Amino acid sequence: MHARDKALLKEIQNYFQVGNIFLNSREGVSFRIQSPKDLAKIVALLDLYPLKTQKFSDYVLFKEALNLILNKQHLTLSGLHKIVAIKAKMNLGLSESLQAAFPDVLPMSRPLVNKPSIGPE
Repeated sequence: MHARDKALLKEIQNYFQVGNIFLNSREGVSFRIQSPKDLAKIVALLDLYPLKTQKFSDYVLFKEALNLILNKQHLTLSGLHKIVAIKAKMNLGLSESLQAAFPDVLPMSRPLVNKPSIGPE
């Protein structure tokens, strides 16, 4: 985010009592949460107030990967492959190094989001 939005990120950090704010450049800041247990706090809120855009698909995939980690399945080879398959369908997909490290992993199917509706349901 732009550095002018740092106060908003600070509000989010204070609300959830998790994460760190980093200065990316003179004009950019980011908010990062690395603990799976802390990420679960954000997931709980997004389950109550779901996204109403195509980003909901990425959220569903992210939540599935987080659940694998919370259940310690990422410590097995099959669990790790599942996480890589999830990542392959999210945002920009796999980096070249992940593709090289996991050439046999097929991307998971991406959840479809029907036309987002804004407003009362």
